[in-house]
Amino acid sequence: MRKPRRAMLWLVALGFLAGCGESRYSETTRAIDSVASIDQENMAEMMLAVSDPAEAVGWFRQAAQADPERLSLQRGLARSLARSGQAEEAVPVWQRVIEHPDSTPDDRVQLADAHIRNSDWDQARAVLDAIPPTHETYQRYRLEAMVADSREQWDRADHFYEVAAGLTPRPAGVLNNWGYSKLTRGDARGAERLFADALRHDPSLYTAKNNIVLARAAQRHYELPMFEMTQTERAQLLHTMALAAIRQGDVAVGRGLLQDAIETHPQHFEAAVLALRTLR
Repeated sequence: MRKPRRAMLWLVALGFLAGCGESRYSETTRAIDSVASIDQENMAEMMLAVSDPAEAVGWFRQAAQADPERLSLQRGLARSLARSGQAEEAVPVWQRVIEHPDSTPDDRVQLADAHIRNSDWDQARAVLDAIPPTHETYQRYRLEAMVADSREQWDRADHFYEVAAGLTPRPAGVLNNWGYSKLTRGDARGAERLFADALRHDPSLYTAKNNIVLARAAQRHYELPMFEMTQTERAQLLHTMALAAIRQGDVAVGRGLLQDAIETHPQHFEAAVLALRTLR
């Protein structure tokens, strides 16, 4: 009786070990799949953050074709297309994304951004209008302001620029856009204040430096404001101010500013030299 009983115990033990083996194998497989998934997510983030835009498009296109149901890869493809200047191709990808049951309001905001990059303002407005009003983000309100600008709805644009600036710790870019909006409306003084505010948040933002010079020139204030600038930047800003003065008919002032730009630039300033030669 002992031998059959011992054999039965061995069979039970082997069955138990086999079950453990299968369980461990399944756990190991799941762990490997999980690590691979994490690695792919990290790779996707890296491609979006530091990769060459064209290279990122190629990587995401290939990855999305291999795993078309993966929403993060479709998002990455759309973002990389927009980064590489292919906003028109990004639009249908974002449209596929927002049709997915796991899409978010942020995906619709990105679709609106792609429409704006294509100068399709009506479509951008329609997409933004479909986003719930409870979705309050910097990116959403920045786009709302741009769309309002395109429709010359100035009060609405000012409201959204102000809201967007309050929703980000780095408002220099949106303040610069708001200032440029004011400048195009003819409010040079209001634009100058906004450009100065942008530079207080980001003293290195050259577009705000160039724009504040244009705003001052529009008021016939032909002195550079006091802010941080390199010698090359100072020469370039003097050149910008000179051209603005000439366009306004202040040719003598423009000529003097061009001369200052040439003397200030640490190297040969071809553009200023040509402009001065044309005046003469």
